[in-house]
Amino acid sequence: MTHVVSLGAGNHLCVYLPGTNFNASSSTAVLGALAGKFRVYAADLPGQPGLSAANRPDDEHSGYAGWVTDLIDWVTRRNSPAQILLAGHSRGAAVALSANPDTVQGLALFSPGGLIAVRPTLTMLRSTLPWLVRRNDVDSRRLLAYMSGPGRAPSADLVGWMTIVARACRTTGAPGPLPDVALLRWKGRNVRVAVGDHDVFFPIAKLHKACLAKLDLEPLVVASAGHLLVEEEPELTADLVADLT
Repeated sequence: MTHVVSLGAGNHLCVYLPGTNFNASSSTAVLGALAGKFRVYAADLPGQPGLSAANRPDDEHSGYAGWVTDLIDWVTRRNSPAQILLAGHSRGAAVALSANPDTVQGLALFSPGGLIAVRPTLTMLRSTLPWLVRRNDVDSRRLLAYMSGPGRAPSADLVGWMTIVARACRTTGAPGPLPDVALLRWKGRNVRVAVGDHDVFFPIAKLHKACLAKLDLEPLVVASAGHLLVEEEPELTADLVADLT
């Protein structure tokens, strides 16, 4: 089962995939910006907090590849003829990369998983473990602040959401890199990548190297933004998706 929210209007369609621990209802900032330019379909990822199927695919790459194929086919049939722009944040970007490039007009990846592995650091563990153990707003805010760019303050709604996730869900780590054969299909395609210059999970230097080698493109580096790029810069996110048209 897949839960999909539809909003906005326009001649172009955008399918949006949220990142780890997020879903459509916790992505209102970026969805609001996207809906000002597109008809948007935002889908909760299976196995992530939300209203889609609770179980994660046994094999994340092949499982999510089949799922996103079915999702794009469903959106296409409801809007035929249609050209779809596919966008994803973090884990959602990794799932988007597993889609068939021939089924979409363009691909936008924000703070993307699927290109490089996350290397845990002591600071990362100090921010994550208290959130998992104490499950309160104080530690949710601390974790979100760690994931944000300098001077950025997470919203109260987002803090409350992360506390609910800690209390009610069994969270996952970041996805690993996708197989090269899946990534190389996107070379020469209509793709954009954006990452915050303070992304604590996907450092610019490593992500830049992976983008050049696997996608043959330069990522856009957004100043003073962190891993929560789509929350911090929703209008920029929408503009970059619109650039695909």
